[in-house]
Amino acid sequence: MGIPLAFSEPEKLLDRCETASVRLISGQTGYDEGAVVPRGPWQPLPPEDAERLRADDTAPDSVRIELVRRPLPPFHTDDEKGRLEAAAHLDPLSGRWPNELLGCTASPGGRTTTTEDPTTQLRIGLHVDNFDRLPYARRHAGRRRLCLNLGPGTRYLLLADLDVQQICRALGTDGQHHYPHTQDVRRYVTNGHPLRCLRIRLEPGEGYIAPTELLPHDGSTAGIPEPSLAAFWLGRMPRHR
Repeated sequence: MGIPLAFSEPEKLLDRCETASVRLISGQTGYDEGAVVPRGPWQPLPPEDAERLRADDTAPDSVRIELVRRPLPPFHTDDEKGRLEAAAHLDPLSGRWPNELLGCTASPGGRTTTTEDPTTQLRIGLHVDNFDRLPYARRHAGRRRLCLNLGPGTRYLLLADLDVQQICRALGTDGQHHYPHTQDVRRYVTNGHPLRCLRIRLEPGEGYIAPTELLPHDGSTAGIPEPSLAAFWLGRMPRHR
């Protein structure tokens, strides 16, 4: 399945996408031991790879990745409190998406990855979410998550080029009752299997809808001097599971 990206203008996608291999973290301050993170240098995404990632009519909505844009309310420069308050009252896609805010993540610039384990305050690298706790066989049917970059800085969405079902099959942990986990992603890389990472640039007011229960992912502010605030909303459960 991989990364089914919904787009109509390849040249615009190529302008904001890069790709790199990954590595395992060992003994690095601020990171969970064994976290999977991008290994530079970043390279432009080849046009043939972009075409391979294009979502076709067979890709269900629950696994598609969409890039979205929304006009943001005015903020005072670098006013994080004001951005948080605005996010709490934002209808993110004018009725298309639930408007109950899941949460916000404030990230300084210069972070290879941004997501932290709240119990340890250590960054966890590429990971899968687990809001719906679906087992292997139904993992593709989970809710997608909407993220908007509220600025002021640019952010990146990081995506592995394989989904966690593919990773579990390669590991032989694809039983019907297995619950895919971030540890599966780490074990896959530890075992020497190939994995690449896609980086998609998101300016303030831009964001994504993605199956974060299925695709290993994270945020990044690498090479960006300004901080940014990401706001998240969780989608509705599909009618047919």
